[in-house]
Amino acid sequence: MPSSLNTLSIAHRFIREHACPGDFWIDGTAGRGHDTAFLCELVGEGGKVLSFDIQEEAIASTRALLEGKGFHWAQVTADSHSNMDRYAKEGEVDGIVFNFGYLPGGDHSICTRAQTSIEAIEKGLRLLKAGGVMSLCIYYGGDSGFDEKNALMDYLKTVDSKRYTVLVTDFYNRPNCPPIAVFILKDC
Repeated sequence: MPSSLNTLSIAHRFIREHACPGDFWIDGTAGRGHDTAFLCELVGEGGKVLSFDIQEEAIASTRALLEGKGFHWAQVTADSHSNMDRYAKEGEVDGIVFNFGYLPGGDHSICTRAQTSIEAIEKGLRLLKAGGVMSLCIYYGGDSGFDEKNALMDYLKTVDSKRYTVLVTDFYNRPNCPPIAVFILKDC
């Protein structure tokens, strides 16, 4: 029987342990809206969730899911995650979530790219409060996925170890390029 332990379940466990009612969280890659809705459940009506995607299909899907669940405290924005600093101030965000790759069930030629993904992570690190966290799920294996994965992994080695702790999980014995979960904790 296959294990139910996977990248998404590990990421959700991490997020659940860090998100509190009233928090401000950002979903840097709205996709189908499942992480945005998950964050809304955790922060509650007194919290705030800001969600980004560049694809209209993703925006519509996320908005429909949130409306169906009555999560009116989320703002879904049609913009790149690399522009998140236009919507939040430094030191005010409790946590940030990313799923790098392409929209599930969508056009695989439209996917996250290393340059804007790294820019989004850098900006996100500045937006985090002391004690804030970031969760990255790195899906790879497509035409550009290996390039982005390699660039992200190289970049993460350069994150200031005096200010941040970076944890990388890897399903080392699973076939077919299993996604990688990365967690960043802002120490100060």
